[in-house]
This record gives sequence, C-alpha cells and structure tokens, in this order.
Amino acid sequence: MARVTAAITVGVMAIAAVITAPTPAAADTPWLEVSEDGFASFTVPAAYLEANVGQVSQVAIEGNFGPSSAWAQFGLTRRGDVYSGVLGPLRPGLYAYQITGDETKGLKDPTNSTRVASKPLWSTFLVPGDAAGPLTDVPEGQGGKVGTLTYRSGNKQRSALVWTPPGYAGKGPKYPVLFLRSGDGMRATDWLDLGRAKQILDNLSARDAMEPMVVVIGDGDGPDDDRHLREAVADRYRVHRGPAHQAIAGVAEGGTRAMRAALTRPGRYAYAGSFSGLLTDGVGGAHAHAVDRGLKLVRLYTGNVTDPAYNATHRLTEALDRARIGYEFDGVNPDAGANWNAWQENLLDFVPRLFREVPDHGPSPGHGELKGEFSPPAPGTTPTPFVTEDGFVTFETTTGFQDAQRVTVWGNWAPNGSWLRIPLTRAGDRWRATVGPLGPWFYYYRFMVDGAAVKDGSNPTKVTSEPAWSTFLVDGAEARLLTDVPPGEGGKVESMTYRSAVTNQDRTALVWTPPGYDPERAEPYPVFYLQHGGGQSYTDWVEMGRAKQILDHRFRDGDLVPMVVVMGDGNVPDFTRELLENLAPAARARYHVSADPSRQALAGLSMGGGQTFGVLKTHPGEFAYVAVFSAGFGSGAGVDAEAINRGTELLRLYIGDQTDFVYPSFMTSLTTLTDLGIRYEFDGITPGPHGWDVWQKNLIDLAPRLFKR
Repeated sequence: MARVTAAITVGVMAIAAVITAPTPAAADTPWLEVSEDGFASFTVPAAYLEANVGQVSQVAIEGNFGPSSAWAQFGLTRRGDVYSGVLGPLRPGLYAYQITGDETKGLKDPTNSTRVASKPLWSTFLVPGDAAGPLTDVPEGQGGKVGTLTYRSGNKQRSALVWTPPGYAGKGPKYPVLFLRSGDGMRATDWLDLGRAKQILDNLSARDAMEPMVVVIGDGDGPDDDRHLREAVADRYRVHRGPAHQAIAGVAEGGTRAMRAALTRPGRYAYAGSFSGLLTDGVGGAHAHAVDRGLKLVRLYTGNVTDPAYNATHRLTEALDRARIGYEFDGVNPDAGANWNAWQENLLDFVPRLFREVPDHGPSPGHGELKGEFSPPAPGTTPTPFVTEDGFVTFETTTGFQDAQRVTVWGNWAPNGSWLRIPLTRAGDRWRATVGPLGPWFYYYRFMVDGAAVKDGSNPTKVTSEPAWSTFLVDGAEARLLTDVPPGEGGKVESMTYRSAVTNQDRTALVWTPPGYDPERAEPYPVFYLQHGGGQSYTDWVEMGRAKQILDHRFRDGDLVPMVVVMGDGNVPDFTRELLENLAPAARARYHVSADPSRQALAGLSMGGGQTFGVLKTHPGEFAYVAVFSAGFGSGAGVDAEAINRGTELLRLYIGDQTDFVYPSFMTSLTTLTDLGIRYEFDGITPGPHGWDVWQKNLIDLAPRLFKR
C-alpha cells in the first residue's frame, strides 16, 4: 500500500505544445469513461504517449475540475502499461480537458471526437444530471440552426455565428436580435464548444421559455459596438432594426464592451447583460437620464471572489447608483468564477428576460449578496494561507521564487478530497492564488515550483513524514470534530520510547490519554492500537489524521469509553512480532492499560490495515475489536474463521469510493470473508480517495464503537 503522494503522480500546468492526434479507429478503447454518478476514469496508454510526445515521467489531466470550476491538474499514476486515475464525483455539467506530460508536452485525447476550435488540444465531456439538462441536445429536427455570417468591418473581413430559432424562414415576421460578445482571446466558436449556447437556446425554445429571436455571436476582438455587424445582420436576416428589439451581452472583456456600448450609446439597445464584465465606471454625465430611459433591462452577473469581475461589478453597481441608472443584479454565484460553467448559467437566466415582461427581477436561487470588494491581506503581511469565513483560501509564496517559471499549489480540494494542482500567478515578487470555496474540513498542500515540491515557508504547521506539506483548517459545523477543544478540556498526547527487539533499536510511539486519566484507578483502561499507512510514521495520525481532536471531541461529547490510544511506528519487517512482543508490553509497562483481549482494539489504514488483518489471521482473539481502513484481506488460505469469530467482538471494515485504488481488492475481500464465514461489519462507501479525508471519517465512526457490546 502506498501513501497518498505515491498514489498520485502529476505534471504541472504549462503552455502545451500542440500535437494533433490522428483520428482513432472505431475499435480504439476510450481513454475516458464517465459513470452515471459522475466518476471520470482516465486510462492513457504509455506507448501512445511515448510514440507521440516522447518519453514522459509524469502525466496529468488538465481540466476545469477545480473549486469554482477552476482549471486544475489531476495526476495520473503509472500502472503497468497505462497511466490511470479516477476523479469524482463531478457535478453535472460540461468539462473540458487535455493530457499533459512532463509539464509541457500536450496531447489531445484521440479517442474523444469532440473538438474545441480555439483549443486544439482540448476535448469535452458531459456529466449527466438535472443541472446539465439545458446543456444536452434536443431531439433531432427540434432545435434551431447555426450558420456563419461573413461581413466587412472597415478594411477587414470578419465573420460571426448566427443562431436562428426553430421555424425561422426568410419570409414572415421579423425577429428581435441578441448580440453575444466573446472575451479577449476567445472565438465565437467558444460560445458553442464551451458555452453550449446552441443547446441552451434550443432547450429554452423547446420549453417556450424565451421569445423567438436571432442570436448573433461575435469574436472577442471586435469594437464595442460593431455597426457593420448590425447592418450585415439586418441585411441578411429578418430582424427588427429598432432599439426596442436589440439586446447585447458578453463574457469577460466582451461583457465590458457590451455594457459600455449600451451605457454610452443611449437608444441603441434596450437590453444589456454583463457576464463577468470588467466595466467599473463611465456611466455618468448628462446622458445618464437618456440611458436609463432607453434601457429596459441592465442585468449584471458575477462569479464569486475568484472571478476578476467580482470587485469590478461592485464598483459598477456603485457607479450606476450614483448615475441613477436602474439595473438588476443576479447575485454572486457561489460555485463558479470567471469561466464557461458560470456563463452558461448566465445565458440561461438572461435570455428568458428579453423582449417580454417577466415577473421575477431578483437574483438566481442560491446566489448571494455583493457585500463589498474582496481584499486579501497585502503580500507578506500575514502567515499563509489566508482563509475567509466562507472558505476562500489565498495562497502566497515567499519572495524566493521570483525567477520561477511555473508555480502551482497542490492540495486535497478535488471532489471528496482527491489532490488537484491550481496555478498561481505572479504578484510582484511573489506568487498568489485564491482557491475556493472550500467546504469546512482539514486541508493539506504543498507548492510545486518548476516541478519541485516546496513547503509554504509562511505556514508554521508541519508534517514530519512529508516535510514539504503544510496544513490548514476551514472552520464550520462539518469540521467540528477536527477542531481543537477548549484549552484544558482535551486529552494529552505524549511520546513513549521503548526498546525494540525486532529492529534492535529504540523506537517511539505517540500515546493519547483521556481527560482525567488516572494511573491509580482500580480497573486498567482499555487500549486501542492505531496504525498508520505506508510511507508514513507514528506522527501521522496526530499531524494528519487529527486523532487528538477527534478523540477529544468524542470524549467530550460523551461518546467515547475512556481509553488509551497508542499510535506506533509500523515500519518494521515483522509488525506482528513488534506489536505483540515490544509495543504492547511497553504500553502496559508505561500506562495503566489492560492486557485482556476483550479490552484491546487494533486498527490501521492502508499498510497498517494489511498489518491488522495479518494479526487477526495469525493471532485470532488477541484483540476483540478490530478495524481496517482501505486495505484488503488477501488470501483466505489457512485462516481459522471459527477462532476469529469466537475471539472478535467487532470486525468493522472501511473503504473510500472508486477513487481509492484499493477499492477493487477491498470489495474482493468482502466476498472472501463472506465465503469463509467470518462475521464483519461494512461501514459502506466513505466518499473520498485513498487519503486522510476518508480515514479521519473512519476514525470518527469507529472510536465510539470500541469496548461497547
């Protein structure tokens, strides 16, 4: 069993070399499979990578998998002749991704036929679900059509995409028109490939949730108000020319241009929308009254504080208030930043409001208030990371990496606690990034600087077995059991040094004693031996597993039988002998703990879980309470099932979800145990990977069950 870092290998995000893959044969095995419950399984053949990009040592999937749909990297692990990994569960929606090897070697998935015209390496996939319904194709023949309009603007030939609604014909009534703008560096095709504009418009039309209209989509490099485009549309399509039937909106800088066109040219557009637009002012002056009179709707959209438009939108609302120009605000989208996942929602909300009366003028459900500008502390003024009350975390390097080319922060903030890398950007002589929102829990991370792991020098926390790691806690009800109890109300953690005949050296364990521990009481305390995993040590359950906090809270809540918990070092050639001949006798000599098997418990994670199973097989009945986290039972040959059942009061088993690489062998173990007739309890799937997020929850569940019949 391997530690988390050995289970995940990753490359750093970079500007990738464009390598066009050949179209695969129909029989090629897909590199990506998406389950109905949102788990994305990637399997990339090593031979194909080597043939197309050369030798690689690290492979990652880059995509919009991060918090707030941020672009992030998910590392794949080399297993035999493939690089593989499972990420999820992903929320319903559209995802884009590419394969990257050794930081700079980019590759498109040749088994995925989807294309993103502006990003040749990207492919897309859709995770199904109710929220993704508007992004799906309508039945054939029931949607609108997308065509290309070519026109001249000055001395330049330009083009735009045009969606016409179902039933549109060259003759008949005229239609209102919506002009959609793209951001800097974007193409009109991004609205289709990433924004799913056609699917959104088709679905709204099919539900009769929008007025029939023509939608014109332009590139990101046009003027604020392209007169030539408007004239070309009016000449080519049956659309109204009057301002009451004209609307304009855009994303990012396209939103800035759209809003500026509407606010500085009174009477040209009746409806305007800004999706993460960056306009902050320019709405004052004598024409403000004319603007307010001519605009039927100004609606503003922004993501959360990771959206560069967040502060800009706050300033724009203040400017509009000063100018007394009416507007609507959709509220702060809590789950997305400046990306297509947010802009899809914006389009879905905006279009039904055009060219008709609607009763609702408030924010979308679940969206919050714009309370003020987001201003993390000035660089270098506080230990990092800086964590807000609502879970946004700002990371910052020291000044020692001014010459670095690529810096990312790698932590357990993927769905259910998998590891993802988020890129940092330069901020003066430092690198910075804000990640979130992160739910209440315990997080661990490290910086990756040009491929090398680096500890956050401004974070005083430490992980003994992983010197580059740092930790932090996002507070909240869900994380209560991982927080410190009030001073003086928790147990104590002490070091216990003893002599090992197995290693012929002194060894150390950590020992938790409960509040009020009394070495003179008549009855010895029950004792619980708790083991770590591979690549870890005796300190990890305290530094990473939050064992002290969990035990303190469980005791304080009245859920825990007073016990002594011994966390030993399992890195020995013969763990069973070490435990029974050295660690347990040392604990009984130092602490007032029982040697009665009915008052002894043993549990371990990963490697420690395998060691626990080993003790159970060879010494059944030595520990009445046994639990295993994320480990397999192995062979049933020679196992005395009757002795195990007779001597074991509780055998409780835990596993993460499909992202835990032990999952298949663990499930096989359940069959083996059942076939042997061994009684056990299975806690069910703990959402999460082969990592501390899962094992903390396992300990939270297990501890109150010990020494209770």
